[in-house]
Amino acid sequence: MKTVHCASYDILRRHGLTTIFGNPGSNELPFLKDFPADFRYILGLHEGAVVGMADGFALASGQPAFVNLHAAAGTGNGMGALTNAWYSHSPLVISAGQQVRSMIGVEAMLANVEAPQLPKPLVKWSAEPACAQDVPRALSQAIHMANLAPKAPVYLSIPYDDWAQPAPAGVEHLAARNVASAGLPSPAQLGELAGRLSRARNPVLVLGPDVDGARANPLAVQLAEKLRMPAWIAPSASRCPFPTRHPCFRGVLPAAIAGISQRLAGHDLILVVGAPVFRYHQFAPGDYLPAGAELVHITCDPGEAARAPMGDALVGDIFLTLEAMVESVRTSARPMPEALPRPAPRADEAGPLHPETVFDVIDELAPDDAIFVKESTSTVTAFWQRVQMREPGSYFFPAAGGLGFGLPAAVGVQLAQPQRRVIGIIGDGSANYGITALWTAAQYRIPAVFIILKNGTYGALRWFAGVLDVPDAPGLDVPGLDFCQLGRGYGVRSVQAADAASLRAELARALAGDEPVLIEVPTLTIEP
Repeated sequence: MKTVHCASYDILRRHGLTTIFGNPGSNELPFLKDFPADFRYILGLHEGAVVGMADGFALASGQPAFVNLHAAAGTGNGMGALTNAWYSHSPLVISAGQQVRSMIGVEAMLANVEAPQLPKPLVKWSAEPACAQDVPRALSQAIHMANLAPKAPVYLSIPYDDWAQPAPAGVEHLAARNVASAGLPSPAQLGELAGRLSRARNPVLVLGPDVDGARANPLAVQLAEKLRMPAWIAPSASRCPFPTRHPCFRGVLPAAIAGISQRLAGHDLILVVGAPVFRYHQFAPGDYLPAGAELVHITCDPGEAARAPMGDALVGDIFLTLEAMVESVRTSARPMPEALPRPAPRADEAGPLHPETVFDVIDELAPDDAIFVKESTSTVTAFWQRVQMREPGSYFFPAAGGLGFGLPAAVGVQLAQPQRRVIGIIGDGSANYGITALWTAAQYRIPAVFIILKNGTYGALRWFAGVLDVPDAPGLDVPGLDFCQLGRGYGVRSVQAADAASLRAELARALAGDEPVLIEVPTLTIEP
């Protein structure tokens, strides 16, 4: 007799979900019984780190990642990390153990009351199967829902007595299914868009994370070159969709209404691809568009298209649409934009390093295809100015701004991309939210390099305190942290680099090795 348990593992195996990220409780043990030899279980010590690792794994692989959480409490612990996964279009299939069916109504210990409601609105779909025989079908639906555009987390609550029940007749068809989307705009739509671009006097390209998610970066380069367009990265950038030393590259737009209009002034057509219009942050009101400008928005997310406050939108597959646009537009006679000048090196004196110096050392030593997982919010601008990113999938940043992403995501990204080197650049304030991920890195010997920028304060909040005129806010400093001690306690080789020479030596040694390494770097505080 095939059980629900056996049928469900067949479905997971068929879709390549053989890595399970979790922290098990009693409700989850029946699912883990007879754990298949061709699966691997990645244990995290806190569900926030579990979801963060799975998020990094899904983003870096481009495929769904499977998460197993413990009932309501474990789901709650993972909700902060889930905000980042939601806004980054990360295809997480999240399962949570539920009490046995006969005990849910009396709210026995570990009953997840109204389980499908708990993770909303941070999931695309949420369910608890009506009976045990519907578990395999619901799991299949969850995988397809997570992976269809726009990709997003989904949630499935499963009573633990369901796993031993007999599977329904015909369950074998579920494992054989393929579900794919076809999102190419019509010839008329493509022709209209190509015409607008060709007629534009001074068009500009704004690229978002879904371009990198679709691995359409080379197509964005071809389109920018063909139309001689400057290329900006959309504000609140969580990925890098365009090579940062290309002549067309112009940097990251500010996350403010007025700031965006100022940067794009003089352009008559703004083409936004793979990003919301726009992910604002600080409140700086103004005109949504510069005078005389029109905006066209290409997105895979109908919600992003519908809620935008301005412009025309086209919902479709990012890769296919860019590919068609490159073929449709005529090469412009405009001159190619000139590359931005590179910033001069900082002259460091004795004491904490300038973050700019840290980034110059990283840029010098990192492999060409290095992947940077960054969660130091006060150093974003300096990083983009100084670190070269060439390849698709080279940069990940918390898409919702929620702290705790960096350390776990670096572990997950390295698991998904073992052939590339992952360098996590984490602020000391951020690091504590996901510090337990160091244990996972040590136990599974995941050779990510973690660089902790230690300035003793929440640097971005320091800046915001000035912007919002709150100079006396408490709780902005985090003194007394020793990340070398913390790292060693979790089993990670940990060193301090107090000057550029020692940072260069320690980073080179870490990149030459095959184990996780933490490098603590005392730094000055700068503005984002």
